[in-house]
Amino acid sequence: MKTNIGISDSNTQAVAFQLNKLLANEFVLYTKTRNYHWNIAGMHFFELHKLFEGQYEQLQEIMDEIAERIRAIGHYSEARLVDILKLTDLLEPEYTNEEKEQLSNLLNDHETIIRILRTLISEFADTYKDLGSSDYVTGLLRQHEKMAWMLRAFLK
Repeated sequence: MKTNIGISDSNTQAVAFQLNKLLANEFVLYTKTRNYHWNIAGMHFFELHKLFEGQYEQLQEIMDEIAERIRAIGHYSEARLVDILKLTDLLEPEYTNEEKEQLSNLLNDHETIIRILRTLISEFADTYKDLGSSDYVTGLLRQHEKMAWMLRAFLK
């Protein structure tokens, strides 16, 4: 059934595309965080193992919410790995169990997502007239800023 939520079809389609790109980025970051949780080694093993676990659980929740937001505006979520890899802005580096390298990789990804979210906030509100999605990604921005801060604190 077609949505009638006061936003044009072309605008919801554009927002859904951007949200699917965001979902792909979140999925890659989730996978990388989970990988590091499984493969961490070093002096701070226990603390980082727990930190990464908390963050991948939070990212899992974020992915579910993004997929549901896409559905709420009348579109489908991209969920095949082949599509996710085409849409993502993030890269997966070679395996590492070095804690500093893991932390830096995750921090860089969070900061990439933060920059994307800052752009989407105004784009969704001003260009596509979707204040709900703009508000939603504003909340995501705060979550990623906090996760980035936690990672950055370990690198000091």
